[in-house]
Amino acid sequence: MKRQKLTRLTKWALGVSVGAAVFLGWLGNLQSGIAIAAMVLASAISYQYPRTGLWAFLVYLPFGGSVTYAIGDGHPLFHLIKDAFYLPALIALIQSKPCFESFFQTTKPLIPALLGLLTLCLMALLFINLPQQLEAQPPDLPLLMGILGLKTLMGYIPLMLCAYFLIRNQRDLLFLNRLHVILILISCSLAFLQYLFLLNGLCPGSSGLAGTAVHQASLEARCLVGGSLLYNPQRELIRLPGTFVAPWQWGWFLISSSFLTYAAHICDSSRQWRWVSWIAIAFVFALTVISGQRIALALVPLILLILLLLTDHNKPLIPVKFGIATLLGIVSVNYLDKVHERLESLVGRWQASPPYKFVMEQFDWVIAQKEGWLGNGLGRATNAARILGDTQLIETYYATLLYEIGPLGVLAFLALISTLVVLTFKAYRSIQNSDLRRFGLCLWVFMILVGYNTYYYPLSVDPVAVYYWFFAGVLLKLPILESKERSLDVTNQNCN
Repeated sequence: MKRQKLTRLTKWALGVSVGAAVFLGWLGNLQSGIAIAAMVLASAISYQYPRTGLWAFLVYLPFGGSVTYAIGDGHPLFHLIKDAFYLPALIALIQSKPCFESFFQTTKPLIPALLGLLTLCLMALLFINLPQQLEAQPPDLPLLMGILGLKTLMGYIPLMLCAYFLIRNQRDLLFLNRLHVILILISCSLAFLQYLFLLNGLCPGSSGLAGTAVHQASLEARCLVGGSLLYNPQRELIRLPGTFVAPWQWGWFLISSSFLTYAAHICDSSRQWRWVSWIAIAFVFALTVISGQRIALALVPLILLILLLLTDHNKPLIPVKFGIATLLGIVSVNYLDKVHERLESLVGRWQASPPYKFVMEQFDWVIAQKEGWLGNGLGRATNAARILGDTQLIETYYATLLYEIGPLGVLAFLALISTLVVLTFKAYRSIQNSDLRRFGLCLWVFMILVGYNTYYYPLSVDPVAVYYWFFAGVLLKLPILESKERSLDVTNQNCN
């Protein structure tokens, strides 16, 4: 009956989708038709089968940027397709109330901080964005800008509930880890092909472009997958976007992948999959060097070293893993000129604009604007909201929050992050199983790095804006997974 219901639903959604695509295509807006068709189909299936929708959401996430520009030619609606998987699934979960009691019992200390942040955001929307809307001149839309800013700031926080629902047992956790290892391998392989296309002249790169596109990432230089790209070998400039919209998003994907691949290696019970995870780590390391992402080049090796030292309590295996790390280093010697070039770029960038000085300059500029206690309005420094009115480009996260929702909002967000860090720390410390405990530690270090990081704004965009909240929910579920496994073991022993 479920299969028949799914078939009827799929046919209905497919019919509506095809009808919308044909109608809008006839009106001359084919990209809108395709996007609306995809959203209708994804929403229908995700609402009826939220688990399927959430898995599809995670699979689509690394490739959304490539789909947006390969099929949608950058149409704004294509950026919303991933949310067509996520939001209907979330609504279905809220309506059916699965495992709510357990989830809210686990996250009860988080609720006051969450409500405090939401209250301040709504106050900013009401007392800042709404008056701006009343005085605005077309095409400026401050109220819609505020709604989009609120969605960007808090829209993915419910992913903690989604993850708590999606991961029912250790088998689901194993599938989640293996799925992400495969997604990382595919994404890195496509990015490597992108690099080879540029290297062999199959894509023209940025050399022949005019204006700022010669030395800045541009959609005009797009190659194979992803979006904006910079490749100018004459000036020794390279910034690959991989499968994402922009190069720095790809850099943060590599950073998050270093956590996920290492954590998957620790958690997996299969020797073959542990080796696959190591191969994925090697891919991440190689693409970190090739892609020209300075922040990834600075953080990925450091993250892997820290995780190795923190999680490996089996002392005899440390030399083996250091040997593997050495092997990666030897392999990278084949690209020694590239490594040297990237390191010189990193050092040059650090000397020209040290991160700490860059962050302080951003805060000084925001403070000089003399915003009120509720800031200048939600969305006013959100990059995705620029189509709705004038926005400021602020490239550090907490300075962005200070500009948009003021000092009270920053304190509320810090309270939320700090409470979540404490809760996830308690969850990881309560685990007795050594593999799960080390897996939880990897996720907790990821949360520390991203939650308190203010250099750029990974919490505002894909993929980190999704991974942060989703894997927080996974981490909070780990103690329950362990207790279920123990109960199952006890039951099996009694049956025997």
